[in-house]
Amino acid sequence: MNQLIIISGPTATGKTSTSILLAQMIKRELNKNVAIVNFDSLLFYSEISIGSAKPDLLERQGIPHYMIDIESIKSPMNAAQFIKRCEKTINELFSMNSIVILVGGSAFYLRALLKGMYQSSEVNEEIKNKLATWFTEEGIVPFIEYLKLNDPHSLQDLHPNDHYRIMRAVEHFESTGTKISDQKKILDDQDPYDFTQIIHPWKILHLYLDIPKEEHFEIIMKRTHSMMTNGLLEEIQNLKLQGFSLEEKPLSSIGYKEAIAFLKGEFKSLDECIERISISTRQLAKSQRTFFKKINPKECFNPLLDQDKISKRVSHFLGKTNES
Repeated sequence: MNQLIIISGPTATGKTSTSILLAQMIKRELNKNVAIVNFDSLLFYSEISIGSAKPDLLERQGIPHYMIDIESIKSPMNAAQFIKRCEKTINELFSMNSIVILVGGSAFYLRALLKGMYQSSEVNEEIKNKLATWFTEEGIVPFIEYLKLNDPHSLQDLHPNDHYRIMRAVEHFESTGTKISDQKKILDDQDPYDFTQIIHPWKILHLYLDIPKEEHFEIIMKRTHSMMTNGLLEEIQNLKLQGFSLEEKPLSSIGYKEAIAFLKGEFKSLDECIERISISTRQLAKSQRTFFKKINPKECFNPLLDQDKISKRVSHFLGKTNES
């Protein structure tokens, strides 16, 4: 049986360190091959490390890591591309009799990998170029009006600022003549949060990590300060010197967008920028909790207190019988 351990949870809850500790335990005590596969979207990109909290080679402790540094920020990955590459990686590792630890906080990508996505055809270049020109000349408003006419249900769950998904819904209708909301309803009817029924022949153990909010807020603030100390602003400035546009989609993520705004003089002080990053990170954590709360089954742990419990649970899952 192909055994997959999932470590999920909000941002800054110790998923990386927990995954590495578990991988070391599996190698040392169970004498099994093990690899870590990332599903945190920012870690895909080779040019950004500090603001994405990417573990460096020393932190990885010699454990093979996959789905990290596999793309450029100039070529943002979508969920369909992620699924294709991640499935291939996991199945190749299983073919080598490796235990796989799947780690990250991008809940949408995790659900898409395990439950599948709605069917959608590839958008041809003519449509892409037409819509790109339309957006450049007129902004998002005509896209919203288009959906009001052709697929009003798709707008119900979309914020007007969610330009990517609004444009994706228009692309879908232009390419197929069908509503993306109809495809979403088919997926919803299959209960996309029920991980007892997945599309792969994998046996999974889902470990969900979270920390009490007050402690978590302190960790987020410390991590934000650490990112600045470790050179987040310099990382962004170097990207600009190398010819990268600061408008690239991955750079609109939390941490990068605020730091870019600071460099443009949009904050009165660095402390104000750090505070804004921390607030945005807390808001992200809240939305991640809301999403993960719907997913079942999962086993919940506090990584600050429960590392022994986590190790024992994984040992039991992997078939070790001589636990104390």
